[in-house]
Amino acid sequence: MDAGDALIDFGGGTPRPRALDVRWIHGSTSAKHNTDPDIQVHGYDEHTFILRQNMAVNYEAPFLFLLFGNARAVLIDTGATASEEFFPLRRTVDELMADWLERHPRDRYRLLVLHTHPHGDHTAGDAQFADRPDTTVVGAQRAEAWDHFGFTEEPDAVAPVDLGGRVLECLATPGHHTAAVTFYDPWTGILFTGDTVYPGRLYIEDWPAFARTVERLIEFSDRRPVTHVLGCHIEMTRQPGVDYPIRTTYQPDEPPLQMTTRHLHDIRAAIEEIGDRPVRRAFPDFVLWPND
Repeated sequence: MDAGDALIDFGGGTPRPRALDVRWIHGSTSAKHNTDPDIQVHGYDEHTFILRQNMAVNYEAPFLFLLFGNARAVLIDTGATASEEFFPLRRTVDELMADWLERHPRDRYRLLVLHTHPHGDHTAGDAQFADRPDTTVVGAQRAEAWDHFGFTEEPDAVAPVDLGGRVLECLATPGHHTAAVTFYDPWTGILFTGDTVYPGRLYIEDWPAFARTVERLIEFSDRRPVTHVLGCHIEMTRQPGVDYPIRTTYQPDEPPLQMTTRHLHDIRAAIEEIGDRPVRRAFPDFVLWPND
């Protein structure tokens, strides 16, 4: 970064939760009547953006996150659709970065693309950034991602992701997937949990690893101010314990995306209740769904 560029202080104070009473785009009764944008963009604050993919483009409707620091921005996950024609992720990110850079001029500002895990609904848009200048795309598979963070040698480490004054903390959190990671942002206090924790079906590849991950997230959060727990999907309805069917493309009765550290304790209690012989079971705000 040029010496003349004004630095933003991302280190001051304790983060306070901002309101997230957002009416997320939630699909339509038919593609013909869908008038929502392909990507909804919500500015959580001036330096933090939450994106949701339209269900008409892909029923998974994942959430993505774009965070700005002094030296570079990070895009966490790239959605469920490869085609830029139907899912203009790069154009959306470029526009957001151009707007941010207009307010905060920087020379040679970079973009880092990371992932919460390698399932296709979180990595399909990677190719849109393959030829983007000043951009690094870190593969989501365990070998590449964990090597990048240093987890191959130290799986219990907390890895820094320095955006320039805004330093995220990354943890290896396997269970949903062997390569899954979680990000904590001290600036906003948000814990980005991918598909490990969200209001929906918590698909569990490895039950013991998932239990250890939930315990670790509780211990980690006990030592940090966590304002919101944000996963990458909404699959529950507002009726406790009732989820929308898989492949649903219209979810008019969604609960909020944001969860709290209380939900981490609820998930731990649910794991303990089920015990060592995992079965699928619905709880008020999530469903534990061990893989067969």
